Order: sequence, then structure tokens, then C-alpha cells
Amino acid sequence: MSITSDLIRGHTDTIILAQLSVADSYGYQINKTIQEKTNQGYELKEATLYTAFRRLEETGYICSYWGNETTGARRRYYTITPEGREAYRIQKEEWNNSKKLIDILIQSEPPADESNEKEVM
Repeated sequence: MSITSDLIRGHTDTIILAQLSVADSYGYQINKTIQEKTNQGYELKEATLYTAFRRLEETGYICSYWGNETTGARRRYYTITPEGREAYRIQKEEWNNSKKLIDILIQSEPPADESNEKEVM
């Protein structure tokens, strides 16, 4: 199943902060983890990912540093800041509240008490 980008748009920062709340990482690895967790159902475009990294650094939610790999290209790692952890907590709470409301709003069956009222009339 493929996840539409419209559904996820606006939550990119939260997704990245969630990954960095577990461990420091670099762009390719974060995207690979997202793909694995979604069974290849979602992938961040490279431009979207690195734009989000810049935005998150500007807001002070993450910091970056260069790794010291002995083989291959040097990688830029990202780490979440205390401000980023708090932002992630708030964003996750907002997502959970939004999800509850959306679940209520898109139910196809009326609540049990509502169907009983129609039968009585």
C-alpha cells in the first residue's frame, strides 16, 4: 500500500524528529528507516528531506555535525536538541488528537445511540 504524500505533508518534521529521538543519524539512513518501517510504502524525496533538515536546524530543533568515517564519503549527522524533543512531544500529541478527530469524522456508521433515535421516530 502506498501512502499519499498529501496525507503526510505537514508531518515531515515530526517524522524526522521521531527518528532522531531514537539516535543520531544521517539523511540516507533516516530515509531508509522510514521506507523499512512503512514496508516501502513511504519515502521522503531527497529535496524534501534536506529542506526539512535546514528548517529544523534554523528553529534549533536539531544540530548537525560531520562524522569521521574512515571509508567512503563523510556523512553529515543530525542530532535532536532538547528544544527538538519538546517540539516532537507537542507535535506527536497534536497528531494523536487530530487522528482521533478524523477517526470520528470519517466513520461510515452512525453511533449506536443515533441509530436508536431514528428507529423510535
